[in-house]
Amino acid sequence: MANSEESNPLLPKQDEAEMKNEKKSAVPVGKNIGAPLSAAIPVGWTADGLPVAESTMERTQWDSGLFSCLGRNDEFCSSDLEVCLLGSVAPCVLYGSNVERLGSAPGTFANHCLPYTGLYLMGNTFFGWNCLAPWFSYPIRTAIRRKFNLEGSSEALARSCGCCGSFVEDEVQREQCETACDFATHVFCHACALCQEGREIRRRLPHPGFNAQPLLVMIPPGEQTMGRRA
Repeated sequence: MANSEESNPLLPKQDEAEMKNEKKSAVPVGKNIGAPLSAAIPVGWTADGLPVAESTMERTQWDSGLFSCLGRNDEFCSSDLEVCLLGSVAPCVLYGSNVERLGSAPGTFANHCLPYTGLYLMGNTFFGWNCLAPWFSYPIRTAIRRKFNLEGSSEALARSCGCCGSFVEDEVQREQCETACDFATHVFCHACALCQEGREIRRRLPHPGFNAQPLLVMIPPGEQTMGRRA
């Protein structure tokens, strides 16, 4: 009978009851239990966009500027020229490559390159300029900024000229403002934004194909014939 009672999931377990009693006894007396803890802990944003303590709120700068289309004279100079060429001639390929490096999931390139191409052609056909694709592509800039803990446009403006430094005090509102700035950057400086994101990703993340393991191909030996003696 004792074994059947312990295996019955409908009966309360003794261990869970003891744990609940220990948690109740561990609550300090004289503290205001109902007081919110967020008032004592300053909230910030991590690289993934999650709220954390204020000590990690400082963000790093982008590796290259928005209008540094030719990149820098370093070991990535050839890659920077390729990014500049793709951003000028085939932005759909550059956008798909950026998402593929950032996501590293099968089919990521085609799933983003093809819709971007359709929006690019529709915008240039009906409106005369690429006004539809930025609505589809701007979230990658926010994802890059959060993943690598990079500063946004308003923070860069506040750092460079000292203006607009504290017009948004709340971190959630500040992040919403930075997301709006990401959208505006893609709308008004779309090619430059894609190139900047491409340079940043290529310096931080290798291409997913570089991580593939080499395949060992076993080639069977050829047929051997015994020579006849004269």
